[in-house]
Amino acid sequence: MHGEAHLLKFSVNQDNAAGALEMKATLPIVQEIFTRTFHVVPGENVIYVDSRLENLLGFDRSVNWAEHATVSAPFVEPGKTFIEISGSRSQNRPYVASQQGRGNGPPRTQRRLVSGADFTWPLAPALDGGKVDMRTFPEEPHFLDHAATLMDPSRDVEFVVAFNKARHLVYGYLFRRADYPWLQHWGNFPAVAELVRGMEFGTQPYDVPRQEAIGMGTMFGAPTYRWLPAKGAIESHFLLFYSQTPQQMEKIDDVRIENGTIVIEDRAANKRLVLPAKRGLNGKR
Repeated sequence: MHGEAHLLKFSVNQDNAAGALEMKATLPIVQEIFTRTFHVVPGENVIYVDSRLENLLGFDRSVNWAEHATVSAPFVEPGKTFIEISGSRSQNRPYVASQQGRGNGPPRTQRRLVSGADFTWPLAPALDGGKVDMRTFPEEPHFLDHAATLMDPSRDVEFVVAFNKARHLVYGYLFRRADYPWLQHWGNFPAVAELVRGMEFGTQPYDVPRQEAIGMGTMFGAPTYRWLPAKGAIESHFLLFYSQTPQQMEKIDDVRIENGTIVIEDRAANKRLVLPAKRGLNGKR
C-alpha cells in the first residue's frame, strides 16, 4: 500500500563521534537502493534527515516519495493544538458518493469535507455548507478528513508544525519545496483520546498508485511525481525539531532557516523562538 521500503530490514551503521546513524536497504521489487542518515548536533533541538535514492536500472523512471509525519493525542488536543503550514492552493480528496457518509477509517468516523472541492489553505468546504479550519481539531470528534495542499510556490523552504499553545510546545518539519512540493492531510478523529493527524509531505498530493500519479501529471500546475534518472540518484533533506515556546506565543505565522538557526514567529504577539540549527538543509556540517 505504501511501497516496500517500510517492509524491509535495513542495515544500520552508527557513528557516535559524528552524531550520525545511517540506515540502508536494497528494494528488490523496484530495484533501488535507499539510504537514510540521521544527524544530531549537541545542544540542538533538531534531527537532520538526509536521504539518497539510487536507481539500479538503465532507464529513467518516476517515483512517489512521501514522509509519513504524524501527530496524535495527547499532544493533539481540541482547541489547544494547531497545524500551521506554509500552504497555498488545496483540495479535498475526491471520493465516491457511497463513501460520503462513512469513511474508509474506523466505523465511528464519517466524512465532513466536500469531495474533490478546491480551496485555499486553511478553510476547506464542508458537507454542511460551512467551512472546516484545517488548522484545528474537532471538539466533538467522529470524523475522517483527507485533503492535500500545494506548498507555497513563493518559498524555497517550507514548514509544517503542530503547535500546542496550552502546553507551550511546538513540533515540526522544515524541507525544500524542490524535494517535497505537496502536503497530504489525513485526519482520523474517532474520539478526543484517539485524535491522529498525518502531515505527510511528499512528491505527490495523495497516496495513490504510481500509475495514477503519473496519469494525473500535474495539479495546480505542479508535478505529481518526481523523476529518478537511469543509473542515477536523487536526494532529499529535511529536519525536524521539538521545543518549548514562549508563554505569550499564541500562533505560529512563519518558520524559516536563517543564519544557522530556525526562526519561529508569532507576528501579532511580536514573539519569536530561535533554535540553533547549524547544519541547515544542505546535508553538510
